[in-house]
Amino acid sequence: MRMRKKAWARPELEQCPYFISQPQEQKGRWHDWFAEKRPIHLELGCGKGVFLSQLAPQHPKVNYIGIDLSPDVLGVARRNIEARYQEHGLTVNNIALIAYQIENILKIMDEQDRVDRIYINFCNPWSKGKHHKRRLTHIRQLELYKTFLADGGEVHFKTDDSDLYLSTLNYFRESGFRILRTTRDLYADRWPENVTTEHELMFTAQGIPIKAIVAKWEKQM
Repeated sequence: MRMRKKAWARPELEQCPYFISQPQEQKGRWHDWFAEKRPIHLELGCGKGVFLSQLAPQHPKVNYIGIDLSPDVLGVARRNIEARYQEHGLTVNNIALIAYQIENILKIMDEQDRVDRIYINFCNPWSKGKHHKRRLTHIRQLELYKTFLADGGEVHFKTDDSDLYLSTLNYFRESGFRILRTTRDLYADRWPENVTTEHELMFTAQGIPIKAIVAKWEKQM
């Protein structure tokens, strides 16, 4: 569902110190953008920032980058992040937000931008076969992520869609990723480290099991 345009979102993002308006200029230099060099974790399709706003304050020794195409959505994410950090009495210093097309991610990141973890939560399942290549977990995309995913880096994936879940298992295996952990029902299996997203709350309330995968990329010697 497309969010209605929010007149306040772009002006607020322009004043936000951790919104990157020209991410192409940071290609190869993301580790230098943050005040302190720490491991980078990347959320693809961060939406309203509910997941990121919970995760980042809990892990101050990790730098987070959240990417979404819509500035209107990122405007909401910024507000959610600010509110959560204020609850913890913290200043936002380990997050960067980017409005960008994820399919073109190699225009803003390269092998110098080593990322230790990628989160993909409830991405568009693109159910029609002719659209499968647009999935964020498709083999074509996984090959792009390998460019900047660290050796031993992980991809954490969640979905409500059974077909996307099964297909993504195959995508990971065909791309040379090792499956570390997987479940067809996240809450029945009680993954203790799980951080809830807004979509997760909605689907769980509807009785739809949440599927999840953790996969690891290791370069072949």
